Amino acid sequence: MMHFRAISHLAFTALLCGACAPTTNFSYLQRTSASANDHIMLVRRDPPTFGFQRLAAHAIALPDLGVFLSQSGEPDFLAETNKSGNRYLILYYTKSSKAFACRTGGDGSRQVEFSGPYPITAGEKRTLEGLRDRSGPR
Repeated sequence: MMHFRAISHLAFTALLCGACAPTTNFSYLQRTSASANDHIMLVRRDPPTFGFQRLAAHAIALPDLGVFLSQSGEPDFLAETNKSGNRYLILYYTKSSKAFACRTGGDGSRQVEFSGPYPITAGEKRTLEGLRDRSGPR
């Protein structure tokens, strides 16, 4: 039940971000893609971070990602990159020291492939927690 509430909240937040129609959601993802590319973003719901907004928009655009999030919960961090026409998302769960990779197809594709979990090393975890600490108070 908790995971369903989490994904419902992600979807609601995406709606508030201007993602009320699939074309608008796609437009938001396109407009903010350059800002997200090759970055690790904090995923915080309150106040909503850029990482949270990107994740919510991706969850709407990629239904399999939405299902994954409803089962696994929100990650603490999201990283995005493009390579060879594919978009890669890395979902970092620092509490469990695990990460999952998601590969999406080319432009307009709603297909997503998942791999993982991969262990997060102690050094990576310290780095991610340092990023969270520097992001300021909640």
